[in-house]
Amino acid sequence: MTKNEFLNQLKILLKNIPEEDMNEILYDYEEHFRLGMEEGKSEEEVCASLGDVKLIARQFKADVTIKQAERNTSTGNTFRAVLAALGMGFFNTVFVVGPFFGIVGILIGLFAAAAGIIVSGVGLIIALILAPVFPSYIAMDVNEIFAFFTSIGITCLGLLFLIGDCYLAKYFYRATVRYLRWNIEIIKK
Repeated sequence: MTKNEFLNQLKILLKNIPEEDMNEILYDYEEHFRLGMEEGKSEEEVCASLGDVKLIARQFKADVTIKQAERNTSTGNTFRAVLAALGMGFFNTVFVVGPFFGIVGILIGLFAAAAGIIVSGVGLIIALILAPVFPSYIAMDVNEIFAFFTSIGITCLGLLFLIGDCYLAKYFYRATVRYLRWNIEIIKK
C-alpha cells in the first residue's frame, strides 16, 4: 500500500468525525511517512509499520466519540461512546457491554422503585380525599391525620429517592466515560 492509498483510505474511514480532528490525524500520519522516508524506508514499509488502517480509524473514532461524551453529557453520547468502544474488538464486548448494561438495568430499577414510592404516596393522598365521597369503595380504618402525614412522608421519600437516583446516574455517566477512556488507552498500547 502506498502513502496516498493509506491516507485516502484513512480519510474515508474517518469521514464521520469533525473535520478539524480528521485534518490533525491525517497531518500526523503524513509526518509518519515523511520521517519513515527520511530513515530510508519505502512507503510500503512505513504502511506495514503503522498497522491496519481500519483499526487505526476505529481507535480514532472511539477516541473522538469519548471526547464528545466528556464535553456534552447526554445519554445519547454515552451510548455512542460505548458503541464506538465495542468496535475495538471482542475484549470490549465482554468488558464494556456486560458491566454497562448491568448498571443501566440497576439504574432503571432504582428509578422505577422511586416512581413506585411516589405513586403510592400520591395514591394514598387521593384515597384520603375520595374516601368520604366513595365510602363503599375506599375503606380507611386509620386516623385520617396519621394517613395524611404518612402519605406526605412516603411521597417525599420517593422524591428524595428520585433525586438520589439522578445523582447516581450522573456519577455513572462520568465513570463510564472514564472507563471507556481507560479501556481505549489499554487497547492502543
